[in-house]
Amino acid sequence: MSVGSATEANGSLQRAGQEPGSSWGTAPPPLGGRAYFTCFSGIVWREVLRYLHQRERFLSALVRPLVWLFIFAAGFRQTLGVSIIPPYQTYVLYEVFITPGLIGMIQLFNAMQSSLSMVYDRETGAMRTLLVSPFPRSFLLLSKLVGGVAVSLLQVYAFLLVAYFWEIEPPLYGYLTVLPALILSGLMLGSMALFMSSVIRQLENFAGVMNFVIFPMFFASSALYPLWRVKESSVLLYQICQFNPFTHAVELVRFALYGQVDWTSLAVVVAFTTVFLGGAIYAYNPSKGLIARRGGPGGS
Repeated sequence: MSVGSATEANGSLQRAGQEPGSSWGTAPPPLGGRAYFTCFSGIVWREVLRYLHQRERFLSALVRPLVWLFIFAAGFRQTLGVSIIPPYQTYVLYEVFITPGLIGMIQLFNAMQSSLSMVYDRETGAMRTLLVSPFPRSFLLLSKLVGGVAVSLLQVYAFLLVAYFWEIEPPLYGYLTVLPALILSGLMLGSMALFMSSVIRQLENFAGVMNFVIFPMFFASSALYPLWRVKESSVLLYQICQFNPFTHAVELVRFALYGQVDWTSLAVVVAFTTVFLGGAIYAYNPSKGLIARRGGPGGS
């Protein structure tokens, strides 16, 4: 074939959307909305199925707050009675007060479990398969995060169902108005855990990190006692509780159960969600983040 004929053939291929010398001839088609939806639903459904097949995880997630509700709260009911504070319109039992805090506990532990699954997937190589797909890495991480939030919603409403028969009954509309607050708080705690999963190298280190993060966040918050009582005993601890994002997640849920909005807590939760999620996306960046320093998508 002459040089002119070869040049003309290559030009014809390019005009037809084909690469010269390519065996397939066409570039891969761009990803459409249907492909994104399929990927998103697949990742979320995988998280839900994994949770449904792990009955011990469901029981542990349910038993832990119920022990606090039935034993701890009952024992301290007389000692730690709660006066009239927003959003409550009258004196409430201690069990009623700590219910939002126990909901936050469920979401916090579920977020740590999601972090554990990320570390496990990275060690087994499943993370590499996910992160080298043609979808944007931020979209994959967000899908993983939404899957964890969906699991936490199942756990929370199972807990509220049991608490209902224990005569802890917020207004009926509260079960609906609390849903946006649960999603936001779940996204914040899940984003934090997602960022932590980029730091944890091995499963053996996970227990120590959990103890270092979960218990300080839970006890230095308004989950178990009103902040005005904390202020009476220690101004320093009160200030720590005020800067604790978990405090604002609990208060957001507390007000939402009664159809109200704590705007300060809402702003803090949204801000921390943005920071944690941005940090997680950066950490999983293959060229800049923490995962890049460990050898690529698998982090090995």
